[in-house]
Amino acid sequence: MLKLGLEIGPVILFFIAYIKLKDQTFALNGRDYDGFILATAGFIPLILICTAILWKLTGKLSKMQIVTAVLITVFGGLSVWLNDDRFFKMKPTLIYLIFGGALGLGLLRGESWLQSVMGDVMPLKHEGWMIITRRLCAFFFGLAVLNEVIWRTQSTDIWVYFKTFGLTAAIFVFFMTQSKVLNAYAIEDGDTDGPAN
Repeated sequence: MLKLGLEIGPVILFFIAYIKLKDQTFALNGRDYDGFILATAGFIPLILICTAILWKLTGKLSKMQIVTAVLITVFGGLSVWLNDDRFFKMKPTLIYLIFGGALGLGLLRGESWLQSVMGDVMPLKHEGWMIITRRLCAFFFGLAVLNEVIWRTQSTDIWVYFKTFGLTAAIFVFFMTQSKVLNAYAIEDGDTDGPAN
């Protein structure tokens, strides 16, 4: 529960900060900043602190967590520095493109890189991992396109709700809909399975 809180907590706090600050403008060093930019400025150190706590507690960080923290720092920092919210809104697109591209590269090599990340959590046969990986690869590319459409055509309010709740719900629903594959290719105790040759 603590790990989940450290991963989801910063997103919820960003949402709360945005809701409280969205209609306000703040003058700092002769420049006006809206509530979105200030919420973003607070989100960056918060995600870095939570990532550091996760590393301290578990002794490791996944590549996904590292990439996410780096992109939040870079694109969130650009949004604050340039006072332009577009950079932060583009961040989910790049994250999903990187994840989808990495999975796609593994698939081209006949491998499931998802298995190397989540194999201990969900023991599946190689065929099951390949099916899930293909679907997740397409799903990530779809989310990247959807994020671009939302932030470019909708208001900041709608994008924040979409980012906070829509993307999170979409990922949850995706894994819930994979239950048939997870059950069909689950490795029972005593089974052995390696990559297909």
